[in-house]
Amino acid sequence: MSDVLAISLNSMQQDMARLERISMNMANATTPGYKRDVASSLPVGAGAFSDALREARASTLAGRAAGSPAAGTLLVQTDARPGSLKSTGQSLDVALTAAGFFEVSTDAGLAYTRQGSWQLDARGRLVTAQGHPVMGVGGEIVLTRPNPVIDASGQVFESKPGGGAEPTPVGQLKVVRFENTDDFQRMGGGLMRTEQQPAQVAEADVQLRQGFVENSNVSSMQEMAQLIQSMRHFESMQRVALGYDEMIGGAVRKLGELS
Repeated sequence: MSDVLAISLNSMQQDMARLERISMNMANATTPGYKRDVASSLPVGAGAFSDALREARASTLAGRAAGSPAAGTLLVQTDARPGSLKSTGQSLDVALTAAGFFEVSTDAGLAYTRQGSWQLDARGRLVTAQGHPVMGVGGEIVLTRPNPVIDASGQVFESKPGGGAEPTPVGQLKVVRFENTDDFQRMGGGLMRTEQQPAQVAEADVQLRQGFVENSNVSSMQEMAQLIQSMRHFESMQRVALGYDEMIGGAVRKLGELS
C-alpha cells in the first residue's frame, strides 16, 4: 500500500473512533456520574518525515492484521474530572465532591462508579439501580429503615423507630481511588472495572453530600465542536486519498499511451 494511502486510511480510522466516543459522550450527557471518554492520537516521534510515513503505514497494517482500526495509534482515556451537583432531596442519593469512586459488588467482580443514586432491596441492602450491592468498609451495608443519614465522611446512620434516640451507625461507605483511569472498561449502568488495585480513601479525606447526585461532566457544546472538527478532518483525508488515486490513475493512462 502507498504511504500516502496508508496515512489517509490511518487518519480516517482514527476519526471514526473519535466519532464513536463523541456519540457515546453526547448520548450520556444527562446520565448522572458519567465520565466522558477522550480519544487522542499518540504523538509521532521527532524523526524525519519519511520515518513518520513508515510508522503510520506500519500501525495501519498492524491494525488491519489485528482486526481493529489502527491498533496502538489512538489513546482513549476517561476524563475523571467531577461534574456539577444536582439536588434531589432523596436520602439514598449521595454525590462525591472530591476524587474517588464508590465500590460495587457485581457477578463479574468488583466494579466502581460515581453514580450515587441508590435504593434498598428486599433484604434491606443498599444497592444500585441494577441491584448490585454498594460496598462499605466492612462489607455490604444493610438498613432497616429507608431514610438513613449519611454524613460528609461516608458514615451511614439510621434512627430507631419512633425517634428520640441518637442515630445508630450501621456502616461506612467505601470510597477508593486509582493512580489513573487509562485502563477503565465500561460495564454499563454507570459501572467501570479495572485490573488496578484500588487504594481506599481515608475517612477524613472522603467528601460526600447526601441528597445530591453528580451530573455528567460532558459539555454538549464541546462535544459538538469536536464532532465538526473530526468530520471535517475525515473529509479532508478522504479528498487526499481520492486525489492521490486519480493522480496514479492518470499516470498509468499516460504510461499506457507511451507504450
